[in-house]
Parts: sequence; structure tokens; C-alpha cells
Amino acid sequence: MKKQPKVVVLGGGTGLSVLLRGLKHYPVEITAIVTVADDGGSSGRLRRDYDMPPPGDVRNVIAALSEVEPLVEKMFQHRFKVGDGITGHSLGNLLLAAMHDITGDFLTGIRELSRVLNVRGQVLPAAKNSIILSAELEDGTIVQGESKIPLSNKKIRRVFLNDENIEPLRESVKAIQDADLIVIGPGSLYTSILPNLLVGGISKAIREATAPRVYVCNVMTQPGETTDYTAGDHVQALIDHVGHNFIDVVIVNNETIPPEFLDLYLEEGASQVLFDEERLRSFGIGLVCDNIIQYGTLVRHDAKRVSDLLLGLIEK
Repeated sequence: MKKQPKVVVLGGGTGLSVLLRGLKHYPVEITAIVTVADDGGSSGRLRRDYDMPPPGDVRNVIAALSEVEPLVEKMFQHRFKVGDGITGHSLGNLLLAAMHDITGDFLTGIRELSRVLNVRGQVLPAAKNSIILSAELEDGTIVQGESKIPLSNKKIRRVFLNDENIEPLRESVKAIQDADLIVIGPGSLYTSILPNLLVGGISKAIREATAPRVYVCNVMTQPGETTDYTAGDHVQALIDHVGHNFIDVVIVNNETIPPEFLDLYLEEGASQVLFDEERLRSFGIGLVCDNIIQYGTLVRHDAKRVSDLLLGLIEK
């Protein structure tokens, strides 16, 4: 029997979950490496109360990769709206906190919950412990905390980890080393993607990897984070933080989004990520440009189309 290719996907937030929902239907071994920088909302409270990594991004990825009845997934993602102490928490976050409390280990808790929810692939945190993400803004101001960074509404010069010696999870490094394809993104550039890449052992493993390394560029900008960014700006930010020779291929949308969808985003200060082909080619990186958008209530990546493009890179 032909061995299934191993695909490692790094990121966090909605973008990663959207891609994984498509990728799990393909004959590949998936490892999702997820950020542990979140310090807001339910995740931030559990992080502080239980001295554990934030569960929110891990929860979303578990839900995306699970193969259970829709009602079970809905229950797992359910967020309580009333009740002393429970308001704002999602059931999945509480279950991950309970498993951490019972087993004394976040990774063991993830594995046990993944088994119960019939998760297709494995979900790994990028680091052993929570990380504190900070940003230096264009005016020199330093903002500490992942949830606070987008609120400044100022251009970000760089993000960095408060502890530069944070240890990567050994299993995450091994998954990157064994991968047949490494996928970075899509997701929030500064608060979901870069926190993974700033963990020293993770970036080192990606840099030394022989597998194709692909960046899936966002289709919309993010207010307070990537306002007015082009696709080239996204790639430049990755290079500025992690260095050259880190990405082999960029997958970028080249379709113009209809005005009726753009108008909804303009109200929030978001716009389409422009495809600046000439600048992208100047980086010396392979370029795959295609219509990779799916329209619904929101503009999202077409997970099936992106998955097809990714698997095509393995075959090449």
C-alpha cells in the first residue's frame, strides 16, 4: 500500500481551521502545529487560572479535524453566555483545561480529547509552555500581549517573544523534519503565524527541512494588523522576522473580489490583499496564483482548491 504523504500545517485562528476542514478529506497524514500565544478571552482566563497553554486555537483545530456528528462538534464549540464564572468560556476550552488538570500535561490532554473526538491527524502546540508575544510599533511603542497588539491600530514594525529561549515541543520539531510538505498559514500574520515561527527550534527545523515549504497568503487584510498590506508585504514581513530561504512557494489569490463583498469588509477597515506579482517574483520564490476564494457570509479560502494546489506541489 502506498504511504500517505505527511503534511505539516502551522498557524492558528480561523484561517488554519478553514484549510484543515478541506485537507482532512485527502489521503494525507496531517499534523497541525498551533500557536500558544493567545492571552485574551476564555483562553487568557484559563491560561492564568490553570497555568496552562491557551486552549482556544487548539480547540478550533481539533474541531476542524474531528470526524463526529455535527451536533457533537457544535457542543464542543459551544460558548456559554450566562452563569457566574462560566460566561464567555467555550465547552471545548473547559474540556482541554480539565484534561490538563487531570493528566498534568497539555499534550496528553490534547491527545486524549482528539481520540474521543475522532480527530483526523494530530494536533500539537508549537511550544511546551505559553508564550508572551509583544510588538514594536512604527512609532517605537511596545505593546505586550497577543490580544492587545491589533487594538493599537498602528503599523507593526516587528513582533517578538518575551522569552527568546522558549523551548519548542519535541514532537513538533520531529513532525517538521519528517514532513513531505510544510504549509505556513493562512491566518493572522503577526498574531497566529509568526508566534509559531519565532519559536527558535521551529524556525530552525523549517529552515533545514528538505520538504517544499509553502506560504498560503491571506485573501483579506486584518484591521490593526495588516491594514493595506499587499501579498508582497505579507511575504516581506515573514522574511524580516525569519530570514530568506525560508519559503519555497507562495500560494496567492489573483481574483478580484466583487464590490458587494468588499463593502462588508470596508466597514471594519479591511480590504482585499492585492496581488502584486512583480514584487512577489522579485523575492525569487515560486509563485502559484489562482482563484482560491469561496464566498459565503464571509470571504474565505476555498479549502478544496487550496488543498488541490498543495498536493500538486508534493507530486511535483
